[in-house]
Amino acid sequence: MSDLKADTRRIRECSRALQRIHNSFTDRANPAEDFSPAEIGDQRIVDAFHEFADNWKIHRKDLAEKIEKLGVITWEAAKSYDAIDAKLAQALREQDARAGRGRGGK
Repeated sequence: MSDLKADTRRIRECSRALQRIHNSFTDRANPAEDFSPAEIGDQRIVDAFHEFADNWKIHRKDLAEKIEKLGVITWEAAKSYDAIDAKLAQALREQDARAGRGRGGK
């Protein structure tokens, strides 16, 4: 018998965390958006954030799609582990019941 264990609660937590990351990626592209130079400290920092945001937009969509896909995969993995575990438990109960009947059990 295998010692394989899957913590489906943790896998689902991972899936939810990936969804939050995906939302952050798609909701706000520029970390300096809505901040003035006075709030950040210097116009050069604001300019650097804007340059970063322009480059980031190029890759953000692709990365967000991959994160979203990984979130779905982890969610489905947890569901699959739970379904397999339930089927295995049912099969073992049925086998135990058949074995019990064969020994003159109840």
